[in-house]
Amino acid sequence: VGFKSGQYLDIYGITRDQAGEYECSAENDVSVPDVKKVKVTVNFAPTIQELKSSGVVLGGNGLIRCEGAGVPAPVFEWYKGERKLINGQQGITIKNYSTRSLLTVTNVTEEHFGNYTCVAANKLGTTNTWIQKPKISSVLFPPPGFFTRHTNTVAFLSTGR
Repeated sequence: VGFKSGQYLDIYGITRDQAGEYECSAENDVSVPDVKKVKVTVNFAPTIQELKSSGVVLGGNGLIRCEGAGVPAPVFEWYKGERKLINGQQGITIKNYSTRSLLTVTNVTEEHFGNYTCVAANKLGTTNTWIQKPKISSVLFPPPGFFTRHTNTVAFLSTGR
């Protein structure tokens, strides 16, 4: 019995866009083609594609949405300043999905103002990002005099470490 080597598909410098299902077909003049499929998975370190915040009113609710990508799917974590946030503590709810994480703050108080960071990690790496300026109308903030006395508290949905 003789052995013939098969054909090879070499992908050089593979990128995440080349992940997917590939099909190999073999045929001769004797029978119908034989087709086999193989799924190619491309692992890559997480990236955060978007970090977006909603408006907030004292006593109301606030939401920050962190959109990410990575294979394996990233694990998301949130920080306020240097402190890791725990789901269910201090009016904070965190819901994690395969490609995004939602941080909700209920009954916003002045204590919730500060710097928030979204971190995404998998076995290939870790990344984090923040929003430089809150997209919130000035009418949603406390009175102007509050800012001059407490300028470090105006960044409720501005994030950074």
